[in-house]
Amino acid sequence: MALSPEQMKALEGQLRSGDAAGALAAAEAALAQQPEGELHYFAAVAARYAGDFDRAQGHLDALKRLQPDFGRAYQEQGHLLRLRGDGAGALAAYERACSLNPALRASFTHRIALAKALGDSAQATLAEAQLGALDALPQPLQLVVSLLSEGKLRAAEQHCRAFLKGSPKHAEGMRLLADIAQRLGELADAEFLLESVLAFQPDHITARIDYLRVLRKRQKFEAARAEAAKLLATAPDNPQYQSIYAIECMQCGDYDTALETFDAVLKTLPEDGATLTAKGHALKTLGQQDAAIAAYKAARAKAAEAYYALANLKTYRFDSALLEEMRRKVEDIDLGHMDRVHLHFALGKALEDQGEAEAAFGHYLAGNGLKRAQSRYSAARMHEDLTATASVCDADFFRQVAGAGYDAPDPIFIVGLPRAGSTLLEQILASHSAIDGTLELPHVVALAQRLRRRPQPEGQPFPAVLKTLEPSEYHAFGKSYIEETAIHRAGAPFFTDKMPNNFRHLGLIKAMLPNAKIIDARRNPLDCCVSGFKQLFAEGQEFSYDLADLGHYYADYVALMDHWDAVMPGAVLRVQHETLLEDFEGEVRRLLAYLGLPFEEQCLRFHETARSVRTASSEQVRRPLNRDGVGQWKAFEAQLGPLRAALGPVLKRSDVGPLT
Repeated sequence: MALSPEQMKALEGQLRSGDAAGALAAAEAALAQQPEGELHYFAAVAARYAGDFDRAQGHLDALKRLQPDFGRAYQEQGHLLRLRGDGAGALAAYERACSLNPALRASFTHRIALAKALGDSAQATLAEAQLGALDALPQPLQLVVSLLSEGKLRAAEQHCRAFLKGSPKHAEGMRLLADIAQRLGELADAEFLLESVLAFQPDHITARIDYLRVLRKRQKFEAARAEAAKLLATAPDNPQYQSIYAIECMQCGDYDTALETFDAVLKTLPEDGATLTAKGHALKTLGQQDAAIAAYKAARAKAAEAYYALANLKTYRFDSALLEEMRRKVEDIDLGHMDRVHLHFALGKALEDQGEAEAAFGHYLAGNGLKRAQSRYSAARMHEDLTATASVCDADFFRQVAGAGYDAPDPIFIVGLPRAGSTLLEQILASHSAIDGTLELPHVVALAQRLRRRPQPEGQPFPAVLKTLEPSEYHAFGKSYIEETAIHRAGAPFFTDKMPNNFRHLGLIKAMLPNAKIIDARRNPLDCCVSGFKQLFAEGQEFSYDLADLGHYYADYVALMDHWDAVMPGAVLRVQHETLLEDFEGEVRRLLAYLGLPFEEQCLRFHETARSVRTASSEQVRRPLNRDGVGQWKAFEAQLGPLRAALGPVLKRSDVGPLT
C-alpha cells in the first residue's frame, strides 16, 4: 500500500532532521511492499543526501519507468549529475525538467548557472526569460502550474478556482482553468473561458493557441483556422505559427495550403519531427501513401510518433533495420511517456506482421498498460451509467417525448464499438449520391456532458434529467445539431455521423431527432476487442487499454442495444460485419432499403470513392473488400483469458458474429 500523507510527512521530517540513511531505509521498506513513484522520488533524494549516488540513480531509473514525464525526476537527476561533475548532463536534465514542469524554480536556477558556465548564452537567456515569466505569476498560480504538470487535475482546479474568486478577471488564471477544463473533457467551458481571456487580452498568444486547439477539438474547424490566421498574421515567418496554421488548413480539408505551409516550415526547420509527421498525416489522408511513408521515415529521428504512424497505415511492413531501431529506442530510460507508448504499439504491429504473436502481444500489453496507468476509466462506473440509461429511457420515456424533437431526416448515425466496421459502412454510404460522409462528430456526446452537469432529480444519476426536459428543449437540441453539423456537409440531403460512442445516447438522439436513422455496426466480440486493444486511439476510448475493461464494455454495449431494440422496435438496423463480407451486395441493398434510398452501383466500389478518411481504417477502406481481419484474435488466443471472462455469455450469442 502507498504511504498515507501523514506517513510521507513523517519521512520528510526524518530527512530534514538529518537522518538521511534512516529516511532512505524507511522509504525502501515501503517500496518493497508497493512500487510507487513518489516513494522512489523520496528515496532518490534521501540517497543523494546520504551520499549514495548509485542507489539514488537506481531509484530515479525506477521512477522514470513508472512516471516518464515526472518533471521532478529530471530535476533530481540534474542535482545528482551536477554533484558527480557532469555539468553537460546536468544541464540537459534541468532543461528536460523545465519543459515537463515549468514551475520548478530550482531547475531554472541551476540551468541558468550551468548554461553560463558552459558558454551556452542562448540557453541561459531563454531560461532567464522563462523564469521571469514564472516569477510574474502569483504564488497560487505557480502551484496550479506545478499540479497541472503532474496530472493532478482536480487539485489544480481547486486551487485555481480559489484564486479566481479573489481575482476573477486574471487572464492567466482563467487560461489555466480553461486548460484544466479541456484536459477533463469539458470543452464548452474551456471555449468560454478562453473567449473571455481574449476579450480582455487580444494579444495573449498562449490563450489564442489554446483557444484554436479547443475549437479544433469541438470540430469548429473554420473558426480554428481563422484564429490560426490571426496568430500567423502577428509573425508570418514564425515556424511554430506556420505549423499551427497548416494543421488547421488540413482540418478544413485545404490540403494544398497545408502541404505548402508545412514545406515552408521545413525550409527553416528541415528535420522538425512534428512537422514531418503532420505532413505525413496530410498525405495519408489524401491517399498518397508512398509520400506519407517517406515523411514518416524522415520524422522518426525526432518524433517517435512517426513509428506508430507507419504502423497505423495497417498495410506498411517494417524491415529488420527499422525493427531493431525501435527495439533500441524503447529501452531508453529517458524516453518520454507517449514516445514509449508509440514505440510499443508500433513494435506490436511489426512483430505481429512477422508472426511473432507472443512478443507482439507483450508490446501491446505494455503500451496499453502505460495508457491505463494515466486513465480515470472505471468499468464499474460505465456499467452503472449504461444501466441507468436503460432504466430512464424506457417505453414510458419514448411515449413522453413523442413529437417533441426536430423532424429533420438528415442524420444517419453509425454506432457500435471502434474497429467494428463502422468506417467501411460510412465509406459505402458516402459513395451514394444522396449521402455526405462526415466525421466522428462530437455534438451528441458534448450535449450529454452538458446535461450531465445539470442538477439531477432527487439526486438520481445521469441520465435522469432526460425525463425533466421540456419538449421545446428537445426540439432546440435537434435543430442545433443540424445547424452545427452543417459545416461538415457538401450538399447531399443525408449525412453520416459515425461517432461509435453514440450508442450510449440513442434515447437522447431519438428524442431530439425522431426521424434520424441508426445503424449498429457489429463485429464478433473477440476480433472487435482484440483489434481495439491493438489500436492506439487518440482519445475517448479509455476502455480499450485493458482486456477485461474491453470485454465488459462490449457486453454492456450488447445489453444496451438489446434494450434499444425492445423499446424502439425496428428503429435500429444491425449490420453484422461478417455477414457483410459474405453477402456484400445483399447487405448493401438491405442497408439502402432501410434508409429509403435507391441502390447505386458505386456503393459496391466504395474503395474508389475519393474522399478524405481520418480514422484508423483510412487505408483499409481504400482497398477492395477482403477478409484479412476475420479471425485475427486466434493468433493471441492464449493471452485472451481476461477478455473471455469479461465477455461471458456474450460469446455464446448467435447475433454477435461467428468466432471461427
